[in-house]
Amino acid sequence: MSADLSQQAAVARPASVTTRRRPALLRRAAPALGLFAAARLTGLVLLALWSWHLGHSPLTIIGNSWDAKWYTSVAAHGYGARTFTYPNGDVQSDLAFFPLYPALIRAVATVLPVTGGGAGLLVSWAAAAAAACGIYAIGERLHGRRTATLLVLLWGLLPHAVVLSMAYTEPVLTALAAWSLYALLARNWLWAGSLAALAGLSRPNGYAVAAAVCVAALIEVVRGRATARVWAAGLLAPLGWVGFVLWVGARKGDVLGGYFTVQDKWGSRFDFGVGWLRLARDLLLRPAPVVLTVSLLIVAAAVLLYVLLILERPPLALLVYTGALLLVAVGGTGFFESKPRFLLPAFPLLIPLALAMTKARPRTAIVVITALAGLSFGYGAYLLTSAHMPL
Repeated sequence: MSADLSQQAAVARPASVTTRRRPALLRRAAPALGLFAAARLTGLVLLALWSWHLGHSPLTIIGNSWDAKWYTSVAAHGYGARTFTYPNGDVQSDLAFFPLYPALIRAVATVLPVTGGGAGLLVSWAAAAAAACGIYAIGERLHGRRTATLLVLLWGLLPHAVVLSMAYTEPVLTALAAWSLYALLARNWLWAGSLAALAGLSRPNGYAVAAAVCVAALIEVVRGRATARVWAAGLLAPLGWVGFVLWVGARKGDVLGGYFTVQDKWGSRFDFGVGWLRLARDLLLRPAPVVLTVSLLIVAAAVLLYVLLILERPPLALLVYTGALLLVAVGGTGFFESKPRFLLPAFPLLIPLALAMTKARPRTAIVVITALAGLSFGYGAYLLTSAHMPL
């Protein structure tokens, strides 16, 4: 596939013709969405059974653990209500958490008789479904229905896919990213920029969507094809992320650096991959927790998949978006066990695998999917019930 977005648009059939000749997107995506729902529901059932066996509440585990507590606190009380102080005096602030997800939790909890955790789960589950549909739409546009279906299923069977069933922000970011990228491929510039701005309000690595839109818009400007909509998309896309970062900075008394100081107190900083090299060295020299070993392997696999993705020559927007997510995972330090979760929105990494499985014999594809399902369900249950490490 060409990296030129304009070429993608040039070969696309007119929307009216496409609408007449093909069933609606939801109908075409129904098998993929059904497989995705079945995968995640099976994972939830197995997690619930194992949790009850250990004497834990499944709803508490998926709706009120780790970061979910911070999001529901912001939703209920606003920023500044929750902090954590280390013995050395360092303070972890809730200003590290972006505002879109808490706002959605608050809206749902206001309308429905549910707790903050319950509202968070409803938002995440709805966002995961929207994300799966958006991923399918991109896969179908680029490679056809069968590859798109496998792409969605593979995304739902990642080792950390259990997060898609939790009160976490990854489903929201992935949904906004997928549809923003799809809008770019369809040259719906205003939709692409608007969704990118919302993505920037969802997570720290939401900037990756804005990066994709801005690069695509810049190419149009350089080639002399920029319209008012292209300029608007390029200006809209970074507003969410930049706006929140500056707001936090102003609240901390340092407009440009305040947000990054907050993240530094959480141990999150960019070290150009030095931390990963040290972790790899330590894993070779002495035993380490299973989660750290698996995290290192997953990120290494992601780097390899990115190389394979480049060889497939996808649209440039997908490469920029995925590369930006991978840059944070590889170049950032702190919370190494969470890096695979940070890569959940990087669904284009799975395109080479989906293409390979499309060409494989059905029996081979079934074996691979079954193995991935066993790993995803088992490892997901282990992460939430036995690992005792931040997710």
